Amino acid sequence: MPRVAVVIVTYNSADVLEGCLASLPAGAEGVELADVVVADNASKDGSTAIADRADLPVKVVQLGRNAGYAAGINAGIAALDLDGLDAVYVLNPDCRLRPGAIAPLVACLAEHQAGPRTGIVAPYMVNPDGSLQPSLRRAPTVARALVEAVIGGDRAGRLGSLGELVTDPRDYARPGAFAWVTGAAMLLSARMVREVGPWDESFLLYSEETDYCLRAADLGWRTWYEPASVIEHIGGDSGVNPMLAAMLVVNKVRLYRRRNGVVAGAAYFAAVLAGEAVRALAGRRTARAAVTALLRPSRRTKALPQ
Repeated sequence: MPRVAVVIVTYNSADVLEGCLASLPAGAEGVELADVVVADNASKDGSTAIADRADLPVKVVQLGRNAGYAAGINAGIAALDLDGLDAVYVLNPDCRLRPGAIAPLVACLAEHQAGPRTGIVAPYMVNPDGSLQPSLRRAPTVARALVEAVIGGDRAGRLGSLGELVTDPRDYARPGAFAWVTGAAMLLSARMVREVGPWDESFLLYSEETDYCLRAADLGWRTWYEPASVIEHIGGDSGVNPMLAAMLVVNKVRLYRRRNGVVAGAAYFAAVLAGEAVRALAGRRTARAAVTALLRPSRRTKALPQ
């Protein structure tokens, strides 16, 4: 039976963590749940107490500060014995696994080892009301940034492959390879984790999963989507929180420049800025915060709230 560990990164997550932990035994049907690590970013709301009293083999790792999602993942993985594992399931605390949700993901790792190596597998993600939550992404390009600036990401995602965000429900009805997936729920091959190395903690929040998937692809590991596995994700507030929205936009521009050079990075910056400026003029607070952060580096978030 495949041995899988779970890493959950928390920060003041007491209102959702108990439900996540409670869903793990049924979600792990068909695999051996070897370890559950809760990597806590100095929560002040009792998150660690909830983890301690869970009826699971839970280990709490304290980071001592709000160091971010990537730092939490790194700390959680460091607490595991990767040599005794087949995979590590990275989860947000606001995720709920449906029964048997992990086994189909692990099966994908074994199934595709003979061809292109599958190192990351993502589930079918739904909102609490059961509706589709788009979680798949195409590779970021200047052309896609321009299209999204003009018509918006949701609409671009429904027009063939014009958008980075995949929004067409038909694309979620069948398994397949994608450039990257949202970091809320990702099964990682233990072998791949050893080869790719740690997550980049400089991103704090947002784009760290993009960076990880793309770095894995650089080494020949692909990211796979498996709709047979279903997970419920409550979701964050980057769409309504100006600080988080600005961080999301700045990080994706920074990652693109890092991977593609100064000239292409400048073109990508201009396309993203144009799209955010149009939405800022329409009165969107999150877009105004993003424009300010793009044009004034001194206003960018350098550390998460403690």
